[in-house]
Amino acid sequence: MLWIGLGNPEPGMAANRHNIGFMALDAITARHGFSPWRRRFKGVTAEGTIAGHRILALKPLTYMNASGESVQEAAAFYKLPIEAITAFHDELDLAPGKVRVKQGGGAAGHNGLRSMDRMLGTQNYWRVRLGIGHPGSKERVLGYVLGDFAKADKPWLETLLDAVADAAPFLAQGKPADFMTRVALLTQDNG
Repeated sequence: MLWIGLGNPEPGMAANRHNIGFMALDAITARHGFSPWRRRFKGVTAEGTIAGHRILALKPLTYMNASGESVQEAAAFYKLPIEAITAFHDELDLAPGKVRVKQGGGAAGHNGLRSMDRMLGTQNYWRVRLGIGHPGSKERVLGYVLGDFAKADKPWLETLLDAVADAAPFLAQGKPADFMTRVALLTQDNG
């Protein structure tokens, strides 16, 4: 399986809301003892096993708008079917800390997803949508997603990332509903 965290590679952007996909992958790979990150496929990869399934974690270093280049290279190298690909990304249309998993669908203005759609030639890969909330008006979206999480966001963000890492075995086993339920329970218990 290929699990992709979407984000931007600049060190100064590491705490941006747009980088929650990178953060989720970092939490998963740390929790499940993946190999160290190494440069490949225009990104960095780490390998590991979750619930008996081999997973290649990929963080594209191409910037969000060209994420698909990195994803397509890795998918082609391993000859992966589209249903073996999962993207973790920020979602404006979900409340902060909420998570939804779905297969396929539009990019909804997300340039990382748009790039993946174009490079993979399909929208039918899996998405783990990580809620960051909406700033309220369309004009404020760019500054909001490229802005850092606020200090007040830290408790729910840490709880969410921990829950995603904890529930990852359900995702590896192809049980997205169980994954979402587990994340919801863990985030509810921890506020």
